[in-house]
Amino acid sequence: MLPWLLTLMVPNLLLILLKKCVNIKLLLHVSTAFVSGEKLGLILESPYYLGDTLNEVNRLDIKQEKMIIEDKLNKLKLDRDPNDKRITLAMKDLGMRRANHYGWPNTYVFTKALGEMILGHSRGDMPLVIFRPTIITSTYKEPFPGWIEGFRTGDSLIAGYGKGRLKFFLGDPERVYDAVPADMVVNAMLATIVANASQTFSETIYHVGSSVSNPMKFSTIQKCGYLYFTQNPWIDSDGNPVKVGEVTVLKSMASFHRYITLRYLLPLHLIKVVNVIFCKAFAGTYENLKRKIDLVQRLVKLYEPYSFSKCLYDDLNTEKLRKAVGNSENKDFYFDPRIIDWEDYILHTHIPGIVKYGFK
Repeated sequence: MLPWLLTLMVPNLLLILLKKCVNIKLLLHVSTAFVSGEKLGLILESPYYLGDTLNEVNRLDIKQEKMIIEDKLNKLKLDRDPNDKRITLAMKDLGMRRANHYGWPNTYVFTKALGEMILGHSRGDMPLVIFRPTIITSTYKEPFPGWIEGFRTGDSLIAGYGKGRLKFFLGDPERVYDAVPADMVVNAMLATIVANASQTFSETIYHVGSSVSNPMKFSTIQKCGYLYFTQNPWIDSDGNPVKVGEVTVLKSMASFHRYITLRYLLPLHLIKVVNVIFCKAFAGTYENLKRKIDLVQRLVKLYEPYSFSKCLYDDLNTEKLRKAVGNSENKDFYFDPRIIDWEDYILHTHIPGIVKYGFK
C-alpha cells in the first residue's frame, strides 16, 4: 500500500481502537509544522478543520479523495501487473496533483494535514495534542551529540556536497532555515504529555522549531559545510579525498531552472540527437544522465517549500510549556532552541553526525 494512502487510513483506525479503551488520558499526534504549505508571515498554532484547504478555492472532501485514489489504483491494476513500478509512479503523481489542487506543495504535508483534520473531527471528548516540529536534525546532547537515523530534509544536500556530487546550493542564504534537534523534539513531546493529560475536550497545538526564538539562516549551513569538508574531506571508495569548493547559490526556482537547462538539459538534448544519428550507440549514456537529472529535479521539487520558505512558526504554546517546566526539569528535559549556537552545532555536531551515521 502507498505510504500516503496509509496515512489517510491510520487516524480513523487508531480512533476506533482508542474508543474501545478505558482511561485514555491523551492522544498525541505527531504532525509537521509544514502543514501550513507555502503560506507567508507568522504561522499560528491553529487547527485545521474538516474540509479546510490552503487555497480556499475548493472544499476538501476526504471520502471523495479516498474514492479517487481507489478508483485510479484499481484501473491501473487492470491494465498492468500489480507489481509494476509504473503503478507506484502513477499513484505518486496523482497524490502530488491532488495535494496541489488544494494548495499543499506535496503529498507528505497534504496527508499530514488530513490526519490532523480527521483526529480533530472524530476524537469526541478525548484530549488531543497535535505536535508540529519543523526540520528535525541530529541530536544536540542525548543519547549523544550528532546521532541521526537516516537523512532528513536538507541532510541529503549536505551529503551530496560532501561527496562532491552537488555543485549548487538551493535556497536564499538570507532566509531562515527552521530546524530543531531530535532530542529537543522528544523532550518537548514528553512535556506536552505531562501538561495535557486528562484535559477533557481540549485540543492543543505545539509548534516546535527555532524560527521565532533563535533563527538560523541558510548561509550558516552553506558556510559550515564548506568549512567542515575542506578540513575533513570525505574519502571515496578509491581512497582519494574528495575536494569541495564554493558552490553556485541558486536563490530562486527561476535561477535553478536556468542553471539546470544550461548545464544539463541542453547537453542531454545534444546527446539524444547524437544517439539517434549513431543508431542508439549512446543509449546507455543518455538514459543514465536522464535518470540522474530527473532525480535532481524531483528532489528540488520536494525541497522547494523548505528551501524558499517565507514564514516563521509561532511557538507561543511551546513557550508557555517551557516556562511551566521547572528549573530542575529543564536540565533533563531541555527543549529551548535559544541554548543552541547554530554555527557551532552545525559545524561540530550535525555535519559530523551526518558523516558518521549517514554516509555510506
